Amino acid sequence: MTNPLTMPPDEREAFLAQLHVAVLSIGRGSGPPVTGPVWYAYEPGGDVEMSIGVSSRKATALRVDASASLCVQSEELPYRFVTVSGPVQLGPSDEDVRRRIAARYLPAEMVDGYIATAGDPSEMLTVRLSTRTWYSNDFSKYM
Repeated sequence: MTNPLTMPPDEREAFLAQLHVAVLSIGRGSGPPVTGPVWYAYEPGGDVEMSIGVSSRKATALRVDASASLCVQSEELPYRFVTVSGPVQLGPSDEDVRRRIAARYLPAEMVDGYIATAGDPSEMLTVRLSTRTWYSNDFSKYM
């Protein structure tokens, strides 16, 4: 049975590409998943890109289970959300990715200062989440 609230692919990709603070969840073998907010970058058809600390709980969990789920939502009516899940690739810090992400969330005059204080590049990882599985609801379809 098809969920009548599910967003079509173009709508869900456009929604994910909008500015949201995401919640990233990573399994960890035993116990609850590691879950926390993240800034990210996404362009329709691509991977979700994030930057995390090398020794963070997120990085530790991703080294054990190289897959994750990421959820973004609107917090005002009409409520909508998109969740993507898939395999994750960890790589060395990519300064272009860090700068693009910072520029999404901060005014232009703050980006350089943020990059300078957000961690030495050697202490950061670039995370690329493949968007293999999508879940979405758009509650405006009720209205």
